[in-house]
Amino acid sequence: MKTFRRGGAHPEENKLTNDCSIEVFPLPKQGVVFVSQHLGAPATLIVQKGDRVKTGQLIAKAEQFICANTHSPYTGIISKIDFATDFTGYKKQAVFIEVEEDEWMEGIDTSPDIIRDIKLDSKEIIEKIKEMGIVGLGGAAFPTHIKYMVPQGRTAEFLIINAAECEPYLTSDYRLMSESAEESLIGIQIMKKALGVEKALVGIEENKPVAIHRMTELAKNFTGIEIVPLKTKYPQGAEKQLIYALTKREVPSGKLPIEVGCVVNNIGTAEAIYHAVQKNKPLIENVLTLTGKSVKERKNLLVRVGTPMQSIIDAFGGLPEDTGKVVSGGPMMGKAISDLSAPTVKTTSAILVMSNKESSRKEETNCLRCGKCITVCPMGLEPILIAQLAENRLWEETEKEFAMDCIECGTCLYTCPAGRPLLDMLRLSKNNISELRRKRTQK
Repeated sequence: MKTFRRGGAHPEENKLTNDCSIEVFPLPKQGVVFVSQHLGAPATLIVQKGDRVKTGQLIAKAEQFICANTHSPYTGIISKIDFATDFTGYKKQAVFIEVEEDEWMEGIDTSPDIIRDIKLDSKEIIEKIKEMGIVGLGGAAFPTHIKYMVPQGRTAEFLIINAAECEPYLTSDYRLMSESAEESLIGIQIMKKALGVEKALVGIEENKPVAIHRMTELAKNFTGIEIVPLKTKYPQGAEKQLIYALTKREVPSGKLPIEVGCVVNNIGTAEAIYHAVQKNKPLIENVLTLTGKSVKERKNLLVRVGTPMQSIIDAFGGLPEDTGKVVSGGPMMGKAISDLSAPTVKTTSAILVMSNKESSRKEETNCLRCGKCITVCPMGLEPILIAQLAENRLWEETEKEFAMDCIECGTCLYTCPAGRPLLDMLRLSKNNISELRRKRTQK
């Protein structure tokens, strides 16, 4: 079974919502939409307080190179433009909309009819992806249209689709493949056309046999799309690990996938691109998983961007008494939610409720010199060495130990029997190395 070549772990899968069909979550009374929901330069606000906006209307425009448009997920009056707290506790500029019944912008097709014929050419597809504010839904929120603008001197040979969903608890991608497989495959065809490649490889972990079967059967109706079962192993869905598993090509340190002829996107992004190109629909909603061992009603939900997370939790039984932490995303790479009143964003993949027992860290003790963190690191790093250098604030030394290659998968922290804060130290190293590099370029 195909997989990456070094490291990895096998955390408990906890796919508790595998059999939960996607349900449409009701519109909130007030939507809070962050002006910028992407990696890169901030978008420029083009609406003001008192404006009435329609569902799908552009409210913030991408005017920088690495940037993405933001559209209104709602119809209603803008009651204010102010700073709101995101789920990590940071204040960000947001548009507050008093929600009314949907009145969609002209030209957006909301019918369930599937449109198979792709009429746009490559340049038109890339422009449409940009116009509709599509960002990578694998977590990074990188503006998708940038990936399809292949640099001069580089050639894309493979489109790699990440459908592994290796993170424990998460099932939104699985449900998309089970319920919207054809739309996703048309989206992949659109992406192939935009890139000008003949081959798309879709990697799905073998613990999703229903999705593998459905995608494989429907892929027979498309040219150049291969569904590839992968070994169930974390972090199988990480970009560089997925490329190696599917092509046996290794992305050099500090380089991007295009260096080895690959462009990588998430299966959710493929589905979003289908709606953007075929239906003229911007990215204003996504599927997220509400889950946790103690949660009363676990769900896969289609949620509009800007919906308060607290309202989603409250709608299905509220927080369990034993709640220790609520996480946006999965337990390995997700981040703790500091404010449950924070709204969802384009990349909110899950709301995971963890018990006190699950969320508590091991008691930190001295390093046992067991080497487990080195064994499981999929990037071949020495996490304990980098952590020790970071504790002594030796940032240039951590850079020499390739700390910037860390993908923050958390396998080192998960495996460490001594409870060392390895991932924390690696993240701290990366932040400080980035600052060092900025200072070097300014000299």
